[in-house]
Amino acid sequence: MDAAGEPEAPRSPGGDDPPENAGKTPNWLSREQLFVLISAASINLGSMLYFSILGPFFPKEAEKKGASSTVIGMIFGCYSLFVLLSSLVFGKYLVHIGAKFMFVAGMFVAGGVTVLFGVLDQVPEGPIFIAMCFLVRAADAISFTAAVTASSSILTKAFPNNVATVLGSLETFSGLGLVLGPPIGGFLYQSFGYEMPFIILGCIILLMVPLNMCILPNYESDPGEHSFWKLITLPKVALIAFVINALSSCLGFLDPTLSLFVLEKFNLPAGYVGLVFLGLALSYAISSPLFGLLSDKMPHLRKWFLVFGNLITAGCYILLGPVPFLHIKSQLWLLVLVLVVNGISSGMSVIPTFPEILSCAYENGFEEGLSTLALVSGLFSAMWSVGAFIGPILGGFLYEKIGFEWAAAIQGLWALTSVSNQPFIFIFFYVCGET
Repeated sequence: MDAAGEPEAPRSPGGDDPPENAGKTPNWLSREQLFVLISAASINLGSMLYFSILGPFFPKEAEKKGASSTVIGMIFGCYSLFVLLSSLVFGKYLVHIGAKFMFVAGMFVAGGVTVLFGVLDQVPEGPIFIAMCFLVRAADAISFTAAVTASSSILTKAFPNNVATVLGSLETFSGLGLVLGPPIGGFLYQSFGYEMPFIILGCIILLMVPLNMCILPNYESDPGEHSFWKLITLPKVALIAFVINALSSCLGFLDPTLSLFVLEKFNLPAGYVGLVFLGLALSYAISSPLFGLLSDKMPHLRKWFLVFGNLITAGCYILLGPVPFLHIKSQLWLLVLVLVVNGISSGMSVIPTFPEILSCAYENGFEEGLSTLALVSGLFSAMWSVGAFIGPILGGFLYEKIGFEWAAAIQGLWALTSVSNQPFIFIFFYVCGET
């Protein structure tokens, strides 16, 4: 592995290393690589804490302020809409803005806006409250996207030969944020009220800013010649993008619906609702490093991870309610078990997508450097946000119209269609290794 800041060693087409170097992991890290890991871990943890902290209590608070389930889903979903729009811009212009500046500025704005979200309970109910929710969520989405896009690009630049392993390992911090967010948010909400979860989280994020200003290395690169359009029109990349959409939609579906379902079905207090989310987040955090390591050491397994991960995810959502035609009684232990399996299947499907897109880009003539890494990072964030935008909105609407059991089953069909509705394209084109 090349030390951060040093020229990358030549790669074979597709970004795969020669057999003697494939999947090779050194026994040491340079100082800059260690600092990059710390910075990436801090933004992964902070962004996922913010993303997950709302789940246990915000839907109920929004209902008190006059928001319907559909509107609540739109409030959750607008975050991803602005991630989509801003990630394309940040990915294209990262080299011009500067990766370090984008990272630090994004984290600073995110911390301040998170604190602002904590005072929304003082806003009058009705249209004013709803409008302010949309405005603050949009600002948080843009700022976190700037930091995460820069982080992924810097990380991939620092670890060119072990992309999946490093990304998978750092998903532990994303999972940790997802694990800690709901129970901490629920506890602080129950103990101190609506404001405290956001004020504490915002202050933690702001405290990370000076640390990252000091330790994050500054990478420079020339602008590239390629565009998002050329990348997304590569057939394999387009297929992987559809898989990313399906997975993020399934996870986003749970944000406005799962807490309401658990409160209604099992009569749990808000603090305990957060613990239900723990099964999904913890299993994802634990399994992601393993799938990242396997993806780097055995790249031929990536396509199978994508296939079987999506199939298992589809089955999980059918059992999440469970869907009424199965005539299985809804029980709390079954719900938690399905969420645990869903966390594992999500790690199986998500982790291989980034290195696969990067490999495909190199195979099709994209230059090796920060500009291509920024394009891939921005594209991944954009495609993820498409599903994460549709998932909560569709979930809130379906929950209101047909209930959680049928809504979850319909959501699972999206993951199923990402592999089974395109059998000839997927099996003959992708699995057979065509580009």
